[in-house]
Amino acid sequence: MLHASVAAKASRQALGERVMEPVQDRSDIRSTHLAASPPEVFAAMSDPERVARWWGPAGFTNTIHVFDFRPGGRWQLTMHGPDGQDFPNESRFARLIPDRLFEIEHLNGHHFILTITLEPRGDGTEVGWQQTFDTAEHYQRLAGFVATANQQNLERLAAEVLRSR
Repeated sequence: MLHASVAAKASRQALGERVMEPVQDRSDIRSTHLAASPPEVFAAMSDPERVARWWGPAGFTNTIHVFDFRPGGRWQLTMHGPDGQDFPNESRFARLIPDRLFEIEHLNGHHFILTITLEPRGDGTEVGWQQTFDTAEHYQRLAGFVATANQQNLERLAAEVLRSR
């Protein structure tokens, strides 16, 4: 069966069709448990002042220019690296479900979809984080940086949620 699917993919590619690789081959997927309710976590994700404090890898700060927090809304920010370098970012809020889901499409530079899910678990929330790139090759070029940055993002989110308690 695998051989047939490989042959079918090769045939579609020969015809010029774009064939999507499996999501797990082009995604950084991780999760963490936070000792806070889904509404507490979502509050830190939906308030631009709070997002500015936790978004990005350790050492980064943010200036948020536009934060139109609704499906289809724009999000523009400049991330300021610890070395003083600025990184303009533009995203679109793709899907938002209060206390459950936060999904953006990153539009400039590296194109990806970031999906953050919030599931009540025991005394808190299981935060799922999935950053999916268009191709496995694109993801593999960035995988080491992305893994570290995403883990730091989750740690900074946790600190922000706990700070507000």
